[in-house]
Amino acid sequence: MGKRLFFAVLLFFSFMGSFAQTQYKRIVSLAPSLTQSLYYLGAQDKLIGCTSYCMAAKEDKKEIVASAVKANLEKVIALKADLVLVTVLTDLQDIETLRKFGIKVEVFQSPKSFKEICNQFIRLGMLIGKEEKARRIVLESEQKIKEISSGIKWKKKPRMFFQIGADPLFSVLPNTFMDDYINFFGAENIAKTLKRGSVSREFVIANNPDYIFIATMGMVGNEEKEIWSRYSYLTASRKKQIHIIESDIACQPTPITFVQTMEILEKMINE
Repeated sequence: MGKRLFFAVLLFFSFMGSFAQTQYKRIVSLAPSLTQSLYYLGAQDKLIGCTSYCMAAKEDKKEIVASAVKANLEKVIALKADLVLVTVLTDLQDIETLRKFGIKVEVFQSPKSFKEICNQFIRLGMLIGKEEKARRIVLESEQKIKEISSGIKWKKKPRMFFQIGADPLFSVLPNTFMDDYINFFGAENIAKTLKRGSVSREFVIANNPDYIFIATMGMVGNEEKEIWSRYSYLTASRKKQIHIIESDIACQPTPITFVQTMEILEKMINE
């Protein structure tokens, strides 16, 4: 009887754990990266609300309940959401208000590395009953990163400047997931000693990068590339290693978009 009781209890808690993972059926996402992750996990049918920047969800006619930083709480509550996914950009008071209405709010920190991206992706998978698929995607992404990294051989470690936007210029900093793009290529970030992302053109020129990558959207990227190309004494300019990459891909922390960015950068480097 003791063993039977033990296994009965074990089965009960196993069932309850499984139920807890799949109980959320009405999800609102207040971050484009989290929305995209839901699509990668095949859970878009549970998504009922998103931001105005969640492109795939907008195409699916999902309800717009937020801008980039501000949520319409009345809409979220009216949709009877049982899970709201947010990042640290969401106002703390808004989070507390949603929780007072009995809504589960899961907060995701800004990932500082590719490893953290993967851990958060698995955490999301566990939360919505898609853990197995999440782990499979992470494993495949890790393998692709290893293949790309092992295929790059330098005679001398290159120096890279990874620019985010313009006016003012911002650089990718250490301890951010985008810095791992540079690390995985075995290169050196010219901003490796900086604490703040804002930089001047003089700073970039003085550090003379071998490669310049510009993560931005629309005409801004072309304008920035043209400006940097005018500095003929820059190594990146002289070697024609100034490249534009869409910020929608490079700045979005998911395992899949991280790999896509690495693949794009690899092609640019090998041109």
